[in-house]
Amino acid sequence: MAPMRGFDLLAPYYDLMELVLAGGKLHRCRTAFLDQIADCRNILLVGEGHGRALVECCRRFPGARIVCLDASAGMLARARLRMEREAGPTSNVEFIQADVLDWPVRAQEFDLVVTNFFLDCFRREQLEVIIPRLAGGLLPGGNWLLSDFQVGKKRGQRLRSKLILWTMYCFFRAVTNLPARRLCAPEEFLIREGLHLRGQVESEWGLLRSDWWQAAEQKATRGC
Repeated sequence: MAPMRGFDLLAPYYDLMELVLAGGKLHRCRTAFLDQIADCRNILLVGEGHGRALVECCRRFPGARIVCLDASAGMLARARLRMEREAGPTSNVEFIQADVLDWPVRAQEFDLVVTNFFLDCFRREQLEVIIPRLAGGLLPGGNWLLSDFQVGKKRGQRLRSKLILWTMYCFFRAVTNLPARRLCAPEEFLIREGLHLRGQVESEWGLLRSDWWQAAEQKATRGC
């Protein structure tokens, strides 16, 4: 997707941006439920960015096949470099530069899908396409780990989070031509695809969320 390739511009500076603006908060979101996931053999990381979740998955599931999908060549290069530096090179990781809206997701291929700070990049009509595609790639009983921003639930939280989100969207739209203008919560689409929420952790005054969703053990057959 051409707009998302605007992240190539930010790739060399993304680690520093995250450190300065958020410290370790975003990474704690990425790893909130990782240790609770049973051994995985096939993992899909979508919009992985600079590779911090990739390194954790390599360590947590050393024998797993991992597909790392991102539209940004710059971000994929950073992810590969981080993996080789912190987890060691491995032939089990496949790096794919592609638009998630175009990349063919094979049915019931993965037992873990990970989308960290990624779904917030898309408009509602795009999520209506992306989430069913990724959900269809989950095996029965497969897990989906999701970290993202949200609007806080309490009054004081709502005002603060809306201001921060407005600032973020203005910046990323200007620098990367981000598709989304505002946050669209993904819950209704995940529930529609038969996933259920196993756990959720909120932090930073309700601004950050980490979700653990799981597909049904036996996927329902859709009617005609």
